[in-house]
Parts: sequence; C-alpha cells; structure tokens
Amino acid sequence: MINTEYTLAKNSKGIKTWEFLKQEFKPKGKLLTPFNIISLPIMLLGLVLIIIRFWKGIGSITNLTQEVPWGLWIGFDVVTGVAFAGGAYVVTFMVYIMNLKKYESIVRVTVLNGFLAYVFYAGALLLDLGRPWNVINPIIGNSFGTSSVLFLVAWHFLLYMIAQLIEFSPAIAEWLGKKRAHKILSRMTIAAVIFGITLSTLHQSGLGALYLMAKDKIHPLWYSEFIPIMFFVSSIFAGLSMVIFEGSISFKVFSDQISEKAHQKHKGIIVGLTKICAVTMFAYFFLQVLVFVHSQNWHLLSTPMGFWFLIELLGFVFLPMLLFIYSYKNNSPLMAKIAAIVTMVGIIINRLNITVIGFRWDAVSHYYPSWMEIVVTLAVIFTELWIFRWIINRMPVLRESPLWAKENK
Repeated sequence: MINTEYTLAKNSKGIKTWEFLKQEFKPKGKLLTPFNIISLPIMLLGLVLIIIRFWKGIGSITNLTQEVPWGLWIGFDVVTGVAFAGGAYVVTFMVYIMNLKKYESIVRVTVLNGFLAYVFYAGALLLDLGRPWNVINPIIGNSFGTSSVLFLVAWHFLLYMIAQLIEFSPAIAEWLGKKRAHKILSRMTIAAVIFGITLSTLHQSGLGALYLMAKDKIHPLWYSEFIPIMFFVSSIFAGLSMVIFEGSISFKVFSDQISEKAHQKHKGIIVGLTKICAVTMFAYFFLQVLVFVHSQNWHLLSTPMGFWFLIELLGFVFLPMLLFIYSYKNNSPLMAKIAAIVTMVGIIINRLNITVIGFRWDAVSHYYPSWMEIVVTLAVIFTELWIFRWIINRMPVLRESPLWAKENK
C-alpha cells in the first residue's frame, strides 16, 4: 500500500521550488531497461533527421511532393493520433457530466495522455510544413480567412490543449505542494471540462471536414459527405480502446503506485468501457453500411481496393465489436484488451486509407513514406512516452492525492 503523503509533498515543507525541481529531474530507476535501449537510439536518430529536415528542407528526408504534400506525419501523427486522444473527452464527460464515479481513478492518466498527444501531434505539424514559421497563419486567418476549416481546427487544437492543461493542473499543484493554487485550479476543472468536451467534439469532426474538399482525390469507398460524423463517432471507441490498452500497461508498469482499491476496480472499469465501445462501433458500422448502400459503389467491391475496404470494415470494425460484446457479457478483461488492440489497428488503417493509401490512389506515381519519415514518427512517439513516464513517476496521476488536496476539493 502506498503512502498518500508521498515524497512530492516535501516541496510544501520548506524546500525551495528550484531545489525541489532539481531533485525531481534526476533519473529514477534503472537506465538500462529494454524500453530505454530500444527507444534512445531511435530518438537520437530522429533528432538528427529533424535537424536535417529544418536545415535542408522537408524534401531532404521525406517522399512528399507538390502533388502529395500530406503524408505519414499528417495521416498518422495528427489525424490518427487525435482519434486515439479522444478518450480524454469521453472519460471526463462520463465522470464530470454523467457523474459516473466508477471511472474517476482513470481521469487524470487519461487527460494526461490526451494532453501529451495533442502537444506532440500539434508539434509534429511543424515538421510537415514546408515553411514552419507560417504555422501562425491558420490561427490568425491570414491567407486562409476565418471561414477556413483550418482556422477552425487550429483554434480548436489550441484552446483544447489549454483546457486539458487546466484539467490536469491540480495534479501539478499537488506535486509542487501549492495548496492555494490547487484550490483555485480545482474549482476551474468543471468549466474546463465542459469547454474541452465542446471543443473536442467539434475538432474531431473538423479534421474529417478537411477532407471534404478532396472529393476527386480520395477513393470513392472512403469518401462521403459524412466523413466528419464518421471521424467523431470513431474517435469515441478509438479513444476508449487506447484507454483500455494504455491503462492495462500502466497498471502493470506502475503497479507500485496504485492503491489496492484501484487495483480491485480496474477489471470493472475495463469491462465497463467495452459496453461503450461496442455500442459506438455498432453505430459506426451501421452508418458505414448506410453510406455505402447510398453511394451505389457495389462494382468497386470486386477491385483490390474493394477487398481492402471489406477487410477494414469487417475485420477491424465488425469483428472487434463482437469481441467487445463477448467481453462485456462474459466479464472478460483479456478479451477486452484483444478487442482494443484490433480496434486500434483498424483506426490506423482507416485514417491512413483516407489520408495516404486511398488519397490519389489512381496517380501514376504513388506516395510511400521514406524510412526517415517512419523513424521520425517513432522518435516522436517514444519521446512522448518518456515524458509520460517521467510525469507518472513524479506526479499524483495514478497514485492517490495527499490528504490536504482531498480536503481542498
């Protein structure tokens, strides 16, 4: 059983904040772990490639062209990553709006995961811009105008990151031992949650709306006027699948920080999330079938892209939906984890089908990401995981809050 008045509270006992931070930035635990051995070389190589990218231009390490300006860094880092970050707005809605206290223990770790995802994937946008200093243009409406979808998405990204930071800020105040700040920030949480949920539902669909302007470039089996709705609905089960997957790993890796009470609730939380995943996946599958029937693209099913479309829909939507139903009915966390992994693979396939694979599918020369693009993507993911681990090991995210923080609520 862990001590709720953990060492982080030392900062509230006379230690200067600067000295406290110096202590906290010192490495904790073993350095030569399998994860570190694998991730560090990739992160260092990724850093070198990023320097080359900004030094010699985006074409020096990518296969992007004027005809295909968006590739892996947009399709995976941004569009797919934002879908996986959807668990934050779903879980906060369940806990703060629906008052489902059963899921309260996973709120902070889910919000942290969502916040880091947005920060890193928004940062990845700078890598993909030929002139990264022009990133301010969509925010101020310059060259695009305030009616642009990019203007909408840019502001949603910016404001939602601020809202998530406010939602997570009480944990930072507890870490620093700032009781007064904690009290103020805790009172701001519910307003930030409501604001964040509103923004998230808008920009999840807003990302899909970007591709409404590419009707002639996206394969007919993946294009429809309902892409924004599909992006929004799929972000619900994509985000919760990530919560199940990431939560299962965190509960093993950081088990020493989790109370016995939270351990006992973990199985029920996973199984409870499977019900929501199954319902939203059914809605998504039903909508996809309706859109397909309405589009009258039956003849395309006999083509290679048609087979690929059926594999995505049946193998990575319908099948995991059945697995989630089985998990819920049989109270099986293992089946829930398997379903979550299959679902996550399906989301990656779907987003890449729209943004990369099915984008300009009929072009003479197709875009394929270079090995350097893949390394940079892996470097971004590993860097995010390092920071996630650093925060978990120091802040009250999985562990219980100190007694004074509970009294402040």
